[in-house]
Amino acid sequence: MMRKFWPLLMAGSVGAMSVQAAPADTYELLVGSYTAGASEGIYRLQFDSRTGQFNGKPVLAAQTHNPSWLTLSKDQKRLYVVNENGPGQHDPVGRVSSYSIDPQTFRLTLVNQVQSLGNEPTHSSSATDERHLFVANYSVLEDPGGSLAVLPVDAEGKLSAPVQLSGHVASRVNPERQASNHVHSVVSSPDGKYVFANDLGADRIFVYHYDPKANHERPLTPADPAYVQLPPGSGPRHLLFSADGKHAWLTLEMSAQIAVFDYQDGTLIQRQLVDMAAGQPVSEKAGAALHASDDGRFLYVSNRGTANQILVFAVDPASAQLKEVQRRSVEGDHPREFSLDPSGKFLLIANQKSNEIVVVERDPKTGLLGKTTQKLPIDAPSDIKFLLGK
Repeated sequence: MMRKFWPLLMAGSVGAMSVQAAPADTYELLVGSYTAGASEGIYRLQFDSRTGQFNGKPVLAAQTHNPSWLTLSKDQKRLYVVNENGPGQHDPVGRVSSYSIDPQTFRLTLVNQVQSLGNEPTHSSSATDERHLFVANYSVLEDPGGSLAVLPVDAEGKLSAPVQLSGHVASRVNPERQASNHVHSVVSSPDGKYVFANDLGADRIFVYHYDPKANHERPLTPADPAYVQLPPGSGPRHLLFSADGKHAWLTLEMSAQIAVFDYQDGTLIQRQLVDMAAGQPVSEKAGAALHASDDGRFLYVSNRGTANQILVFAVDPASAQLKEVQRRSVEGDHPREFSLDPSGKFLLIANQKSNEIVVVERDPKTGLLGKTTQKLPIDAPSDIKFLLGK
């Protein structure tokens, strides 16, 4: 049966949704996607937090290849996008794009685009001082393997070519998926002094000092210790620090687990390991995204295995350790990313392989997820970021 999608407005009509001032409970958001099918790039939507419904259809905000991960600047005037290209795709070259965001119309304007010097860049994050962008080149193929790329960013948001590339040694525990290293994400410590590269192929988190004042061209140097060892074949994916900066959570994609750490001065000490998919074959597990509620009381994690669930955990306020309180179907396939809306009353799930965004009610007091309010057809969504300007 052929999937039906909303007819998409063209890029020339991007500003149409913002001609009149939006109500206070209406938020703009951007959706990244994969473009091997019907999608053409980055889309923009309006979301009404009173109803849990989108206002209208997706608008094409920027036509670009495989904009799979979106990174906003602190003032939300800049958007950095990894173009997850690689061999065999329409564009075989991994790239990173910079856009300016009009604070009134939310129109995107391309500033520039540079090569990431690696294949399939899958994630990026800004340094806390926003002078550099850290890019995770995943690299599906064993040769050349993955890398961490460091790109300078000027005051206008213009990117320079990578000035530093770091590779790692693969664990080779899984001969198919860990034959080489695969950097899946890169995040900074809350104080900005350290950078953590989560390498699915190496079963390690690699730790770097960040000091652009000492050397702007090579701002990263290995910390001591230089890595955090994780269970063999676990495949670390995404790391998230708690709001107080004293703890962190990590999804382990291949083992579908969540590691809980204490954090201090560049050191992560594991305190808990939570199994997301007990009893399921390894081939059916795929831990992915994780996000905490604004009040820090709940952690939400997606499992892209055959269960296709969002797991809800209560967070211990002292230790950040997790207690499962709910498992809920995503009502689709492959929840690559998701986002809590600014009101905290809804959770939006990007189901990549079933080509839709599913909106689910959330109780801010209990953290529990409720009924589905809308399923919006959109091709291969991969990331959702809310814009809070205006």
